[in-house]
Amino acid sequence: MTISSVKRDLLDHLDDMVSIKYSLGRNKYEEYEARIKELYDYVFLVECDDNGSKYIKSFTYIDVITKTIKIDY
Repeated sequence: MTISSVKRDLLDHLDDMVSIKYSLGRNKYEEYEARIKELYDYVFLVECDDNGSKYIKSFTYIDVITKTIKIDY
């Protein structure tokens, strides 16, 4: 898995709803239902909707490669 392959996968699902599981370490996780909004050179942005309030989170492509986050399309 390379950064360019991760970018291609995310580009295929741009503006789609995805499920993101973010590892906080020591078997702790945060889960988000989010929409992939924008792709940049080193990071990508997702828009989360939590009971009507929307917020933006950013992740790096390395997070996907190192399995810090898991994205289910």
